[in-house]
Amino acid sequence: MGSFQALRGTRDVLAPEISYWQWVEQVARQQFAQAAYQELRTPIFEETALFARGIGEATDVVGKEMYTFPDRKNRSLTLRPENTAGVVRAYIQNKLAAQGGVQRLWYTGPMFRYERPQGGRQRQFHQLGAEVIGSKDPRADAEVIAIATDLLKQLGLTTLTMDLNSVGDASDRQAYRQALVDFLTPYKDDLDADSQDRLTRNPLRILDSKDKRTQEIIVDAPSILDHLSPESQSFFDRVQQLLTDQDISFTLNPRLVRGLDYYTHTAFEIQSSDLGAQATVCGGGRYDGLVEQLGGPATPAVGWAMGLERLMILLQKLHAPPSSPMDFYVVSRGDGAEAQALKIAQALRRQGFATELDLSGSAFGKQFKRADRSGAVACLVLGDSEAESNTVQLKWLQSGEQITVNQSTLLEDAASLRQQVTQARSTHSG
Repeated sequence: MGSFQALRGTRDVLAPEISYWQWVEQVARQQFAQAAYQELRTPIFEETALFARGIGEATDVVGKEMYTFPDRKNRSLTLRPENTAGVVRAYIQNKLAAQGGVQRLWYTGPMFRYERPQGGRQRQFHQLGAEVIGSKDPRADAEVIAIATDLLKQLGLTTLTMDLNSVGDASDRQAYRQALVDFLTPYKDDLDADSQDRLTRNPLRILDSKDKRTQEIIVDAPSILDHLSPESQSFFDRVQQLLTDQDISFTLNPRLVRGLDYYTHTAFEIQSSDLGAQATVCGGGRYDGLVEQLGGPATPAVGWAMGLERLMILLQKLHAPPSSPMDFYVVSRGDGAEAQALKIAQALRRQGFATELDLSGSAFGKQFKRADRSGAVACLVLGDSEAESNTVQLKWLQSGEQITVNQSTLLEDAASLRQQVTQARSTHSG
């Protein structure tokens, strides 16, 4: 019998790559906390109807990419392909509107779409997202975009560009939809098969086509920006000015419509030229009708999602793996010494020291080599004689200085020990 393998489109995340994921999560938590966003965790699967109604039955996500299955009661369930619909469902179900004011929420976790796996795109993929529910103020649009750009900058990403567009309100979209259909219908036979199907079901998605001939045709297609109402244009002008005031650069892209049906007004994508064809690392926009569409009160909202797999590709190009410095590496031989070594290691960990205990039981020489490779500041050595005298050999690995210390003395003055570790590390790094 052969061994099991991870399914196509899924992957294991191992060290040292996992350190990038932990770093992003740490930076994101700090950013969101500073902006008063609260974390929300939603279920990985929901009723299929939530996504069909929320995302749009005419979208590729719902029509082609969802992992849908019946449960034991024959209810249709779906692994979440995105999380905005789930966040809105949680907002409605938990009556967050009754708390009053604006709800600032963020999330992270796995999503699932049956797509062709490629660099930065998996069938199980991960997103980091932010949602502001309850504000129709264009400052909310500018705020979520600013948080996304600040987060990416804090991670050291500099070769980024942003496309910005407005898809207007429902009446604007309807007027533009008709204008687009009128323009494309004479070219129907020249469009790719997917675009021919979208012409009647979801014509705005044709603007996203990657087919060369279709792209040539839509160059002369009407622009959504020419079909905005005065109110929609005023809103969009305000968003642009707010971004400019914050020195956030952008390029107007009237072809940007995003892939989900719930968007209204602002739509944006942040891209990196380092990612090749799959350049988008973050995308989002306003979705003022979604809460009501899913059974809640009419409520404006805006947000974004960031693809973490693509983000990790960028970070690994730019940075060495983030590391957590090790303070002590504990070496021991003999039953008594090994028992005491475990006790000391745990005591140090409780005091906040990063401590690795060698469990190999191998000769001291091999353990010392592993200590040198561990990156620890100091090595603690216990043998039979140390076990009998309740002492430990403390060796500072960079200087080579070694002293005998009583075990209780070592553990009693954590502040002094931390100061010594800090000094030894700074001396080495300097």
